[in-house]
Amino acid sequence: MASRALVLGGGGVTGVAWEIGLLAGLAEGGMELTDADLVVGTSAGAVVGAQVTSGVPLPELYARQLAGYGGELAARLSRRSIATMGWAAVRSREPRTARARIGRLALNTPTVPEAQRRAVIESRLPVHDWPSTRLRVTAVDAESGAFVVFDRDAGVTLVDAVAASCAVPGVWPPVTIDGRRWIDGGMRSSANADLAQGCQRVVVLAPVSGGFGPIARLADQVAALRAGGAQVSVVTPDRDSRRAIGRNMLDPARRAVAARAGHAQAPAAAAEIRDTWS
Repeated sequence: MASRALVLGGGGVTGVAWEIGLLAGLAEGGMELTDADLVVGTSAGAVVGAQVTSGVPLPELYARQLAGYGGELAARLSRRSIATMGWAAVRSREPRTARARIGRLALNTPTVPEAQRRAVIESRLPVHDWPSTRLRVTAVDAESGAFVVFDRDAGVTLVDAVAASCAVPGVWPPVTIDGRRWIDGGMRSSANADLAQGCQRVVVLAPVSGGFGPIARLADQVAALRAGGAQVSVVTPDRDSRRAIGRNMLDPARRAVAARAGHAQAPAAAAEIRDTWS
């Protein structure tokens, strides 16, 4: 049984920055979460999971977040897309059907070319091979709504798995893997914390923690983990971090300030999770 799990939730490019800043600050204070037995990554968390299991030191990963745009593309989820996804989600009680409807939105929305978006994801990952650490990356089949978990045994490249997990519907193109199209794993849950079932100690970093309609609430998944005997701590952005992340979590111009805010939040977060992790 894996004893400790680190769950990394979705939250756009600023969510990536906040999580990396937080992890770097925690490590500086002597709390190294990246030595987890299991790492679960959804959307932004898939990027962070691949980065922190790559062997590249956290200070270097943190410095990259402070370096500006890099190769990131600026984007915004339009009100129309939000409304369409919300309607698709609430009009169906069956989660898989709702996800398939959201997938159709993604398939029918003009975006940047898939190859261009994949190049961005590739540039985010310092290593393109699956790590020795057990890393689980989530995605959703755009056509069927089926939820999938990619790992090193799935026969999928790490870049493709992370790109699929980050394919925000209505913003980025669905990712093609073996003839299937895949979208953001956050369409099932913002963090998919239930994938840590069986672990004794679980820490969740969640830039976004809510849910609606068929999208599972993190609080419900955490309650189920605790009911199964796990110790669980959840860290979400504090007031300063929320201000730094901003309303548009897809804005790379806020990457550095979000990373610094996560770093500054680390001492308070350490006090919250110390008993769970130690």
